[in-house]
Amino acid sequence: MRASPITPTVNYDTDGVQHGFLRLPYSRDDSAWGAIMIPLTVVKRGEGPTVLLTGGNHGDEYEGPIALAKLAASLQAADVSGRVIIVPYMNYPAFRAGKRTSPIDAGNLNRSFPGRPDGSVTEKIADYFQRHLLARADYVLDIHAGGRTLDFVPFAAIHVLPDGEQQARCERAMRSFGAPYSMRLLELDSVGMFDSAVEEAGKVFVSTELGGGGTSTAASMAIADRGVRGFLVHAGVMAHEHGERDAPSRTTTLLDMPDGACYTTSEHRGLLEMCRNLGEMVEAGEVLARVYDIERTGARPMEYVAQRGGLLAARHFPGLVQVGDTVAVVADVVERNLPVTA
Repeated sequence: MRASPITPTVNYDTDGVQHGFLRLPYSRDDSAWGAIMIPLTVVKRGEGPTVLLTGGNHGDEYEGPIALAKLAASLQAADVSGRVIIVPYMNYPAFRAGKRTSPIDAGNLNRSFPGRPDGSVTEKIADYFQRHLLARADYVLDIHAGGRTLDFVPFAAIHVLPDGEQQARCERAMRSFGAPYSMRLLELDSVGMFDSAVEEAGKVFVSTELGGGGTSTAASMAIADRGVRGFLVHAGVMAHEHGERDAPSRTTTLLDMPDGACYTTSEHRGLLEMCRNLGEMVEAGEVLARVYDIERTGARPMEYVAQRGGLLAARHFPGLVQVGDTVAVVADVVERNLPVTA
């Protein structure tokens, strides 16, 4: 296979703290010999596991970029045993534009793996992560939120995997993140996802959904900041801070999405009225939302009901909804008050 056109300005094997870029040549109208410069930080001390921390896989999700930018500015080599690779803005063109996908090629990075070294800009980024960063990593944490169109109860997530031992390792890492909820996530479409690439490589992978609406909150950032540290401690790259072991124990609620009935999809375009709040328990057949015709008045709204009982874990965020949009996600509550373990 062709070499990647991306070159790092850091040396992954050098001890210390390095702030640099992944440099991707990109010729355009305003810069004939220009490049896309994707910021990254590498913190290394001695031998040990490698943890890859990523945010901005989608450009309108902000908890990951903020938490990882803060970590990159504060983490010191003396704090780690092993190596931490921090990429706060994976799809940097999308992040700069505040969009889910790239304004250059409309690429959704999280549907572009394994990528191509001779493909579009987004495919080139995916290829570099697949062959050069993922290959170095033992643990991967990819921080997501709902972006502009979805809102979630804050959870860390893993997938059901064919390898039971690998899934167990991922579940332990998920619990170490310490989000209020921990989800066994069922994807509508997993083809081309970063998640799938990491899992197929046999690595420990955890993702998150930490709110949404195209912004962050003080509460979601507290979860992200604490979760990143818990993940690094679990991976063995960082130690507990003084007094951390004696802090009051925290818990998480384990959720599961066993089948497609968890998803409620809109078959109408119009004005959305959510009838239940995130985090509430709902019963099968209960009205979750109504969609009103915006072309005329006087028409009765279309009602969307829960296909199963459980916890309302996600909802459509904007006030207008399109045909095919996910209106709501209902998840099973498997177990409450599970201890958070690093």
